[in-house]
Amino acid sequence: MLPVAVLPAAAIIVGIGNALTAMGLLPTVAKFFSSAGSTILEQLGILFAIGVALGMAKKNDGAVALAAAVGFFLTTVVLSPEKLAPLLGVKQSAVDSAFEQMNNQNVFIGLIVGLIAAYTYNKFSKTELPAALSFFSGKRLVPILTAFFSIILAVIMLFVWPFIFSLIVAFGTWIINLGPFGAFLYGFFNRLLIPTGLHHALNAVFWFDLAGINDIAKFQTGDGAVHGVTGRYMAGFFPVMMFGIPGAALAMYHTAESKQKKRVYGLMLAGSISAFFVGVTEPIEFAFMFVAPILFVIHAFLTGLSMFIAALFHWTAGFAFSAGLIDYVLSLINPVANHPYMLIVQGLVFFVLYYVIFRFAIKVLKLNTPGRGDNLLPDPTSDEATTGDVEHSDDSSETSTVTTNKYTKIASDILSGLGGKENIMTLTNCATRLRMELHDNTLVDETKIKHAGAVGVTQSGKHNTQVIIGTQVQQVADEIESQLESK
Repeated sequence: MLPVAVLPAAAIIVGIGNALTAMGLLPTVAKFFSSAGSTILEQLGILFAIGVALGMAKKNDGAVALAAAVGFFLTTVVLSPEKLAPLLGVKQSAVDSAFEQMNNQNVFIGLIVGLIAAYTYNKFSKTELPAALSFFSGKRLVPILTAFFSIILAVIMLFVWPFIFSLIVAFGTWIINLGPFGAFLYGFFNRLLIPTGLHHALNAVFWFDLAGINDIAKFQTGDGAVHGVTGRYMAGFFPVMMFGIPGAALAMYHTAESKQKKRVYGLMLAGSISAFFVGVTEPIEFAFMFVAPILFVIHAFLTGLSMFIAALFHWTAGFAFSAGLIDYVLSLINPVANHPYMLIVQGLVFFVLYYVIFRFAIKVLKLNTPGRGDNLLPDPTSDEATTGDVEHSDDSSETSTVTTNKYTKIASDILSGLGGKENIMTLTNCATRLRMELHDNTLVDETKIKHAGAVGVTQSGKHNTQVIIGTQVQQVADEIESQLESK
């Protein structure tokens, strides 16, 4: 998610250029802003290499970012047509056209190099070399080894890249040829993959230049855009995230038990605001995903339906982060957008659809959504759920410091619910969730974690656990990491 977090800056800068162009003001300045924003979008490959490396490494260390940059440039430059031609002893025009994609926008190579850099860091960042080579020990060894591993990657890609590239293009072409139904399939599976986090991998196919679709960059820059088509893999999310999710939240609030309504109200209101303004829907989705999976399947189908309708009528809008109000407003001044106001009309219809369908299903099927049946929310005034400040001392021989903030108690309780410091091997986070590798998943206390303020907990195998926090996940992660490092 780190490289994706950079994209809103690109959207805003391009938006300034589009606004000036639309008003006929300062054409040179408008071109400057458009060019500046486009420059960010043209570096997605290297951004993904660094982002994946930092995300998959055991620690967010600058050494792994440097290693990713080294590996990415080594691989893409060596395999570029101008470098390959003399190596192969042929004219540049005779080099396979697939290698023309070896540039800073190659997200596929960025993902692979990022994984290689992260593996190298995790494996060798503490390696000690003989005394004569001790300068290159530890973290300094990581970019060196990544460079050698990237040479091996380059040799492999020399032979397999044309085949991989043709498969990617064939998949992208197949989806595009399905038209609106292809958009439906994407929207449906995008939501179904949310519990595992693999929707990010699926998004890369449609939003970036992995299969030739590249919806985000084409929409933001207009380069290669097709009016009424570019943006179809983003547009249908606006009615769902801005209107559908709040409709589902209202249905869950109205169907909660009377004594639980006040607590459900706080959860649903916060989640709805997040979904409407910035397009972050996981706080609401995880509230019903596991306790009422039939609702989640309905949600996935309605998302696919929204994508289908928007694509069918060629209503398009785009985003750089997610389908919330902020990105929608920026779309209104983007010349690539096509009838974006119709997405608001569609959104109002989907608000009603979500509300009616969710309320009907909850009542008839007696689903345990928040505040119903066994899924009762704790009283925030009780001792068990109070989130006051706690003190953490550093037992150094010289000084004792006290560090408190509003996330200290939340982080402390989540850490306790995860089985304590000793149970945590690695900790990372994405846009809304903590991702941990634990020694033993059986030590996890989901009730305690949820009482601390988490929306949900998911586990995979014996060691992997994710805790869904919401948009404040970075602050919680930082605080947990601080407590992990403290004595």
